[in-house]
Amino acid sequence: MKKILFFSTLFVVGLATSCKESFLDVRPQGVASPTQVANRDGVNALLIGAYSLLDGIGSGTTGWHAAVSNWVYGGVVSDDAYKGTDGSDQPEITALERFEGQANFAHMIGKWRHTYDAVSRCNAALQAVADAKDIPDVEKAQIVAQARFLRGHYHFEGKKIFNMLPYIDEKTYDPVNANSTKIPNDKDIYPNIEADFKAAMDALPETQSQKGRATKFAAMAYLAKIYMFQGFNVATGVPNPAKLKAAKDLLEAIVASGKYRLVDFQDNFKAATNNNPESVFEVQYSVNDGTAGQNGNQGDVLNWPYFSSAPGGGCCGFYQPSQNLVNAYKTDAKGLPLIDTYNDSDLKSDQGIKATEAFVPDNTTPLDPRLDHTVGRRGVPFLDWGPMPGVTWVRDQSYGGPYVGKKWMYLKAEEGTNTHSTNKRSVANNYRLIRYASVLLWLAEAEVEIGSLDKARLLVNQIRKRAKDSKYVTMPDGKPAANYVVDEYPAGSAAFADQASARKAVRFESRLELGMEGFRFFDIVRWGIADQVMTAYLAKESLKRPFYKGAIFKKGTNEYFPLPVDQIANTYLNGQPTLKQNNGY
Repeated sequence: MKKILFFSTLFVVGLATSCKESFLDVRPQGVASPTQVANRDGVNALLIGAYSLLDGIGSGTTGWHAAVSNWVYGGVVSDDAYKGTDGSDQPEITALERFEGQANFAHMIGKWRHTYDAVSRCNAALQAVADAKDIPDVEKAQIVAQARFLRGHYHFEGKKIFNMLPYIDEKTYDPVNANSTKIPNDKDIYPNIEADFKAAMDALPETQSQKGRATKFAAMAYLAKIYMFQGFNVATGVPNPAKLKAAKDLLEAIVASGKYRLVDFQDNFKAATNNNPESVFEVQYSVNDGTAGQNGNQGDVLNWPYFSSAPGGGCCGFYQPSQNLVNAYKTDAKGLPLIDTYNDSDLKSDQGIKATEAFVPDNTTPLDPRLDHTVGRRGVPFLDWGPMPGVTWVRDQSYGGPYVGKKWMYLKAEEGTNTHSTNKRSVANNYRLIRYASVLLWLAEAEVEIGSLDKARLLVNQIRKRAKDSKYVTMPDGKPAANYVVDEYPAGSAAFADQASARKAVRFESRLELGMEGFRFFDIVRWGIADQVMTAYLAKESLKRPFYKGAIFKKGTNEYFPLPVDQIANTYLNGQPTLKQNNGY
C-alpha cells in the first residue's frame, strides 16, 4: 500500500510542477548511474558481478538452465547420461534428450538470458573502467583483461548451445538504448571470441593472489580450446590444420611452462582439494558465507540421490549415468580400452533387483578404476557413505537406470562444513572448467591430426598412468572394490598404428577421463561425429529405456539447440526480426 501512495504522491507533485513528460523519466531506485560506478570501487563491483555469473546462477534463470556444468546440454543429451528421476519430472529435459527441443522451452530462454546478462555485466565493467579517473592505467589493463576473458567465456557458452548468435561488445551495448543489441546473428562470432581471449592472454599475469581470477595460462588454455572447437568441420569431421596448429602451439607452451601437473584423480572432485595443481581454471563455490547457499553449486541442485539418508538429503534423482558410459570403462586383460566392442554386452548391474534381494557387483571383469570415481554402483563404496545401496538411491530405476553420478558429491564427513548448513545440496566443491588433463588430451588430438601419432600415444599415456597410480576405491578390508586393470598403451600399439585408430583412441580417452563433467555432447559435435554416435546410441538404448523409442538425431539440426522464440520476437526492427532461427526449428 505504501508503494501505491508513494507513486500517487509523486504523480501529483509532477503535475503541479511541470507540463512536460520528462518528469516521468524517473531513475529506478537502487540502480547506480554510469558516473557513480566510474571509479575503482564501482568498477571492481561490476567486475565481481561479472565473475559471479560463472556458475550460471543469478540472472533470473532457475537453478539449472544455465548451470556451468551444462549437465543438460552436454551430459543428458549425449551418450553419457539419462535425464534420470521419472518420466513426469521436468519433461522439457526428456524432450531435449530425445532431440525434440522447442524454441519456447524455458531451458532455451534461461540459457540465452544468462549468456547475455553475463555479457552485459562484462560490457558494463569495460565501459565504467574506461571512464574511471582514479584507476592507474596498469590496473585498468588488468581489469579490462579479466572482463574480456569473462566475455569470451560467456559468448562461447552461448556459441556451444546456439551456434549462430550475435556478439555484443562494450561499443555496441548501450544500456539506455534497447535497440543497440538488435543485431543480426548472421556471422560466425568465433573471431570475436578469439580476440577476447587473445587480449586477455597478452595482458593477464601468470598467477593471481585471489583464487578464481583469470590468469594468463587460463586465457591461453581457453584460446586453445576455442581453436580446438574450430579444429574439425562439424558437418563433415574434416580437420582444419590451421586451427589445430594454433591450438597445438598454445598447448605446448602450457605444458612447457611447468605450471601444472596431474594429481590423484579423485582430488579433482573434492572441496578439500579445490584449486589444486591440475586446475587451470575453475569456478569458485562457497557455502556458509552469509548467503542462503546460493554461492554453492546450485546449478546441480537436482542431481542428487533420491533418498533422505544419501548425499544431498533426498532430492531429486536427475542426471544418471548411462549404461553405455558404464560399459565404456571395461578393459581387456592388459588394461586397455575396448574401443570398438565395449558396448557389445552390459556390465552387471542391479537393474530390477530389489533392495531386499542379495546382489554382488561384478568382481571379475577388468575395469578402469575411473569408473567408480565417476559412477555410483550398488555394492561399491560411495566415498565415505558406505556401499551404494542400489534402488533406494534411485527415484525410478526402470526409467533412469541403476546408477547415480559421483563427481560433484561430497564426503559424509563434510556435512555442515563443505555443504550449506541448511541445504545439503549446496556444496563448496568447485567446478573444474579446464583441467590440465584436458590440455594434454587436446594436445594429443592435435598431434594425431598434424603431428606425431607416437607423441599422441605418450600424451594419452600420461592420463592413463595417472589413472593407474591414483587411489582405487576400496572395500572396508582395504581390497580393491572391483577388478581394476588399467595400463598405458605400449610402443607399437595397434591403437596408434594409423591416424584413424589413434583418433578413436584419443577421443575414447577423453570420454573416460571427463565422463559426467558436461563436455561429452559438445565434443562429439565439434568432432563432426554426433550423428554417428547418437544414432547408434539411440538404437541400442531404446531397447533398454522405452522413452528413447522413436527418437531420432537429425544431422544438420540437432548439433545445436533452437533460439528462444521470445528473444527472436524481441529483436524486431522495421517490422523484421534481426535474429534468424537455427535450421530445422
